[in-house]
Amino acid sequence: MKDKIARRSFLKAALLAGGGLMLRFNWPTAIAATLEEQSIELNSYIKINPRGGITLYNPNPEFGQNVKTSLPMILAEELDVAWEDVEVVQAEFYPERYERQFTGGSNSIRVSWEPLRKAGATARYMLMTAAAELLNVPISEISTADGVLYHQRSGRKITYGEAATRAAAVAVPKSVSLKDPKDFKIIGTSKGNVEIDRILTGKPLFTSDYKVDGMLIAMIIHPPAFGLEYKSHDERTIKDMPGVRRVFVIDTLPEDIEQNMFDVTSFTKLVVVVGDSTWEVMQAKKKLHVEWQEASDGYFTVGAFGGNTRKVKRPAGLESTSWHLEQMAKSTLATAEVRRRDGDPETAFNNAAKIIERTYTAPYLVHNTMEPVCCFANVTKDGADIYGPIQAPEFIINTIATRIGLPKEKITIRLARMGGGFGLRAYGHHLVEAAVISQKVGGPIRLVYTREDEATYGIYRPTYSATYRAALDENNQLIGLHIKAGGIPESPLHENRFPAGAVDNYLAESWAIESNITIGAFRAPRSNFIASAEQSFLDELAFEMHQDPLAFRLALLERARTRPVGERNEYDAERYIEVLKLVRDKSDWGQPAPEGVGRGVAAYFCHNTYAATIVDLHIQQGEPRVLKVVAAADCGIVVNKDASINMAEGAIIDGVNNALFGEQLFDNGQPLKNNFSSYRMIRMNEVPKEIEVHFVDNGKNPTGMGEPLFPPMFGAIANGLYNAIGKRFYIQPFINGMSDKASV
Repeated sequence: MKDKIARRSFLKAALLAGGGLMLRFNWPTAIAATLEEQSIELNSYIKINPRGGITLYNPNPEFGQNVKTSLPMILAEELDVAWEDVEVVQAEFYPERYERQFTGGSNSIRVSWEPLRKAGATARYMLMTAAAELLNVPISEISTADGVLYHQRSGRKITYGEAATRAAAVAVPKSVSLKDPKDFKIIGTSKGNVEIDRILTGKPLFTSDYKVDGMLIAMIIHPPAFGLEYKSHDERTIKDMPGVRRVFVIDTLPEDIEQNMFDVTSFTKLVVVVGDSTWEVMQAKKKLHVEWQEASDGYFTVGAFGGNTRKVKRPAGLESTSWHLEQMAKSTLATAEVRRRDGDPETAFNNAAKIIERTYTAPYLVHNTMEPVCCFANVTKDGADIYGPIQAPEFIINTIATRIGLPKEKITIRLARMGGGFGLRAYGHHLVEAAVISQKVGGPIRLVYTREDEATYGIYRPTYSATYRAALDENNQLIGLHIKAGGIPESPLHENRFPAGAVDNYLAESWAIESNITIGAFRAPRSNFIASAEQSFLDELAFEMHQDPLAFRLALLERARTRPVGERNEYDAERYIEVLKLVRDKSDWGQPAPEGVGRGVAAYFCHNTYAATIVDLHIQQGEPRVLKVVAAADCGIVVNKDASINMAEGAIIDGVNNALFGEQLFDNGQPLKNNFSSYRMIRMNEVPKEIEVHFVDNGKNPTGMGEPLFPPMFGAIANGLYNAIGKRFYIQPFINGMSDKASV
């Protein structure tokens, strides 16, 4: 055998196997272990072993959007290796080695594009330098292909594995040349999920699969309503139940801890039940008697980016949905903060021949990821080992370190694959809770949430309202636009996005109402509502102006392209125009829709990507059914085509789901929908039968795809419903308005 087995590995194998035939069977394991020890690390992302095995590390957490495949594709492209020869490994959280380990905001590809290309190109240069030294030829005569270094003039070649040891000693270059996109062989193709075999065969992937000897199960009990807090509990009711080990109270965020913007303050004082199995702990949790009391006003300090801090109020009270709607209606009429003013909107409205005004509202939304919250933790006096689903480990490690009294250097966060995220797992409360529980128990635990726990814990998409007003002159032309938007407890307004820059007289105002119901990022935060209101209103405006809705949008964007108003416009009007033209050309827009079918269009820019959708829908047994969706996106270079299409399809289906059905309601602070039996979700037979996704091919650097197709779906559905039944929908979810014949 060519492979040399290290003596200690040989002895290890011999001791384990007992010699003879079993030793022979253990040789491959020993060899693999030895090769791993001998693997050459060319940088934080790339390892090559002497036999040429190439390991690429995916730095970002994976929650279904396929970054574990797509990011290594960027590395492999510049490294110039065959994709089938690559092994992909999930990196642990290691901020000293990786620039950014955050999956969110549709930024994974966009932010990692240049660093990963440079990492791959740098390793390739080092290998080429090593080959030139080994072959005693100029580096300019070395070429690469599929993990092999060639010297064409002499016909000699060296594999990456053979050059790896020498390459590790090469000085890292200060700059490297990157491939011309026309030479890409991997980027732009479709590569299957690197974990597909493990997913299909049920191999351990998620936190709920992970276990160690002596591990206990922990579950929490939080107040049943926002505005309540812990008072007392009586564990005598469960003291004789089988499998129950301990019951205690924890405070995850005491008042003396400065919180970060991704800490969750919904309920910080929690009752914990610890036991032997999930079933036993769950039964005990149901029977444990806990008393709650109304909380008073609270304040907490939140640290933000750049070292800034702000004081946030958590008001007392038990809020209800009816109160939310009343307060938002009042705020719509009250004075608000002016965020942008172009021209003289007041005069435009005073001189208008016609004013169109519409108000749109949307409820709180629950994330409802397929995998409820789950986290493993083992905290000792010497260190902490945490394994869990988290989108942003860098935002929670400081809180963990402060809370359990260990330096960050002694805390290991291993990144589990997430069963969905949509913004929910940007918040690391479950990691903090698991660490505190483990420290108190003195051993390893797995924290498990029920679906009811997660649905009633907070971190919701806020409830929003937006009023749009348009001023038309005597020629039925748009001369003024006024947007007044807000929500509880934040505003959805993006004052510098389209149609800002396309109207001479423009006013954007914002308001917000304090609340103790905690909110958080939800797929395309804020955009997911304001896009719906904006795109619905533009359709109504086009109708009043007797214009085709898509042509009307193109005309406004052409104005913004050629004669933009203001200097703070966030979007590129030309790219916006191209994505609308693409969706128009790829769909049946302009042709009569089939009888009984309503066709709606919407477009939106967010997360650096331009997206447009056209839906065909009809009414089936009194409920809307989206039949077909044609979508277009300008996200620059598409790294992994199938993965990008999959993300678009997921966002489209999620948009149909939330536009038609999504809604969380409250009564005296209590969330009324706590599981799928009451919180309606889209069913398989309600998913669009046809979804087409098209990409603008412009060669620009890639942007995001996880979120941008989500916001325009709300408006496209609302517009399609009007064209199907002649009714405008102003209140989400739209299913609630289907029984009313009059417009809401």
